[in-house]
Amino acid sequence: MSNKDLLGNIKKLREMTGVGFKDCKLALDETEGNIEKSIEFLRKKGIAKASKKMSRTAADGLALVKEKNGEISLIEINSETDFVAKNQDFINFCKELSEINFNTKCDLNELNNSKMANGISVKDNLVNLIAKIGEKIIIRRAIFFDNSAGINFSYVHSALEKGIGKIISIVKINGISKGKNEEVGTKIAMHIAASNPIAIDKENINKSIVDKELEIIKAEITNSGKPADMADKISKGKITKFLNDNSLLNQIWIMDPKKKVLDVLKENSLDKPLKVIDFIRYKVGEGI
Repeated sequence: MSNKDLLGNIKKLREMTGVGFKDCKLALDETEGNIEKSIEFLRKKGIAKASKKMSRTAADGLALVKEKNGEISLIEINSETDFVAKNQDFINFCKELSEINFNTKCDLNELNNSKMANGISVKDNLVNLIAKIGEKIIIRRAIFFDNSAGINFSYVHSALEKGIGKIISIVKINGISKGKNEEVGTKIAMHIAASNPIAIDKENINKSIVDKELEIIKAEITNSGKPADMADKISKGKITKFLNDNSLLNQIWIMDPKKKVLDVLKENSLDKPLKVIDFIRYKVGEGI
């Protein structure tokens, strides 16, 4: 193979895989210039590289939201560092992944096996990207809100680009009158991003979470030396505050501390009472 042909194949292989010049040349040398076998070689090489990185912690990255025809998808892709989260190759990968995520309705198994624009599956492109960038990258989680039972609203806190950020919230509200009170939906999505509720109402907070918090509260009071009868009253007051602070409807409204979210819903109800059906909040790396 002439140098000109070799360079042409290297360029083609780089465009198809995103792998660096040196690794592409090595792959072509090992496979006697066969492009398809070179891709297989690089996949195996990439998997070997990626496996060394999978024990690391990837708690940075991006969250991306996609909206179309009243439906919304949300996905989180993690990297190890903010430096990689700002890398254009990583951003482009995430953008294309967000489109596929919407089309697959956030089925991660289907997403991983879907073909990307270069004709290679998501999972193989991910391996190639890890090999190229040199950091652990994971597709962590995804969720889909269909357009039934209410209208969906989203909010991206400090958006890096449209639909891309570190904190994204979605809320589905029933009772919205189109063209009249839609603004409140966006404001509630903004509130969720800022206030991070656990559940819609107090009764929806998981009992195990409440029991754990009560255990911590009682231990703190006991360690402070308070009498048993006083400790019981204090613990009841503290757990009530915890429930109010962490349930959306009972949270103090971020735009007016004299109101709760429930008050805002009542004030903005027109043709039908406004009701929060569901919500989600992604903060990149939270819980890792």
